[in-house]
Amino acid sequence: MLTSYRRLFAPPGTVAFTLAGLFGRLSISMTGVGVVVMIATRRDSYALAGAVSATGVAAVALGLPLLGRLVDRYGQRKVAVRAVLAAAVPYTGLLLCVHYGAPAWTYFLCWPAASVQPNFGGMVRARWAHLYRDDPDARHLANSFEQALDELCFMAGPVLSMLLCTSFFPEAGLLAAGLLSGVGALLFAAQRRTEPPVRPVARGAGGVWRSGGLRAVLPVFLATGVAFGSMEVTTIAYSDALGQRAAGGGLLALVAAGSCVSGLAFGLIRLRRSAPARLLAGTAAMAVLLLLPTAAALSGAGLAVLAAALFAAGSGTAPTMVAGMTVVQEAVPESRLNEGMSLAVAGIVVGISAGSALGGAIAQHSAPGTGYLVPAAAAASALLLTLLAYRRLRQPASAPAAGNSAVPVGAGR
Repeated sequence: MLTSYRRLFAPPGTVAFTLAGLFGRLSISMTGVGVVVMIATRRDSYALAGAVSATGVAAVALGLPLLGRLVDRYGQRKVAVRAVLAAAVPYTGLLLCVHYGAPAWTYFLCWPAASVQPNFGGMVRARWAHLYRDDPDARHLANSFEQALDELCFMAGPVLSMLLCTSFFPEAGLLAAGLLSGVGALLFAAQRRTEPPVRPVARGAGGVWRSGGLRAVLPVFLATGVAFGSMEVTTIAYSDALGQRAAGGGLLALVAAGSCVSGLAFGLIRLRRSAPARLLAGTAAMAVLLLLPTAAALSGAGLAVLAAALFAAGSGTAPTMVAGMTVVQEAVPESRLNEGMSLAVAGIVVGISAGSALGGAIAQHSAPGTGYLVPAAAAASALLLTLLAYRRLRQPASAPAAGNSAVPVGAGR
């Protein structure tokens, strides 16, 4: 496995942009817990903390595609640094407002503006797609590796943020996330030799929504996000109902660990099927595996059995995400690649938010463990949506796909 992944980093600069992007992604994974713990501690209100956090999620869903379009038009270096600097003002404003007890309405002004950060994961994937534009096997390996890094970040980020908030002061988690974001953006922008060139947009090509493949796969990302969000809330609520609240974080880490392991293993599989076929297989596996936590919880099998079921369930998510991102890369022209991947991430974010709300409502008003029906139903919906979109996804893209050659513009930026 190490030998296979080591070859990804043979070209100069790959290690540098991967590590820089990792800083940025780790910061993003820390913000959700950081803002909730900070506001809940200072204002003694989880309701207020959740409401402020929700406005940030809405801002991310709207802002990510817009930033992605700017990256496609002006380049990663220019947009990443400017976006982080622009967010630094409201970010600092929120920290100060919460620390000094400013009125709650100031939080709703600051946090949405501060939440829109560059899509570091998408920009790193765009670099891999450009670097290995003529090597589908290497692109598949890179997408699998990036999915594993995403899972590692979302295992470590919330834990680190919580540790900082509880060990030092309530603003420490969010403050550290902001510093990591700034450092990551500056280091990432400094890697100029691996930055994909800006591609000209064909006259009359229209927006990224013209891609039928992207429109077809976005509902799949939305349903997958619902599965993620509802499983997180349900797991915490279920462990709390059993009097084992502290175990909730560990159970969620097992989900991410299962996804991380399966993502790395999935990257080693030689490509024999098309990306849409791999997406169909991934959603089918996810739909089956997410029945396991449902069965474990509803049968009252206990936390040990649930832990094994959650690890297995997590192993079905990475192949789905890897194949889905590959479909997006093949469906949109290279001149719109960052915008396309940002739309996919925005779909996941919206799904996570909706899944969290639905899972929380069911956990509040039903028997313990019933909420696991939501991620199972969401995964089944993702499979159904993939089946409905399969014929369209298999059609050749009408526009040049990511990796096709084009004359770069904006040289010397």
